[in-house]
Amino acid sequence: MSIELLIENYGLLAIFLGAAIEGETAAFLGGVVAHRGLLGYWAAASAAVAGSFVGDQFWFFAGRYAARWSFVRRLMERPALARATQLLEKYPTGFILAFRFLVGLRTISPVVIGTTRIPTGKFVVLNAVAALAWGQLFTALGYLFGHGIQQLLGHLPLHRHLLIAAGAAAVIAAAAFAFRKMRPSAGHS
Repeated sequence: MSIELLIENYGLLAIFLGAAIEGETAAFLGGVVAHRGLLGYWAAASAAVAGSFVGDQFWFFAGRYAARWSFVRRLMERPALARATQLLEKYPTGFILAFRFLVGLRTISPVVIGTTRIPTGKFVVLNAVAALAWGQLFTALGYLFGHGIQQLLGHLPLHRHLLIAAGAAAVIAAAAFAFRKMRPSAGHS
């Protein structure tokens, strides 16, 4: 079975699961694949939106259920989680809308939110709005990147195109993570 056939048959499921578990790379690659015409753009973006929403709802409910466990309470005292909780308490709506865009906070934030008194209905609505914006943005960036690579390097074989896109996504994610790690220490100097 060719990679093209695999993508046509399982690509939307892969984007959905990838967006639910990992995030940006799956949505970005969904845009690249849509640019190649193997999946429709709106189908790829919808899979990214749905995966992000479902994944974050799962982690929210995990936080809601596990908040009473002693080891979860101990985890909540860690500096990164304490900082996320402080931001959440100070700006609950803004934090819920923005956490999936913050490197290093995307996966843990819904768990933290679930441990708070934020009403479930409020989280569902804000999570849906944020997932819609996030999924569209990263799928569109992948689509535009795919177009740029084709303009720059010509029509590459699909596996090379995807490797370049995955490499670019990894470099961007690593740079964002490194920038985030350096920024707080620069403020303490």
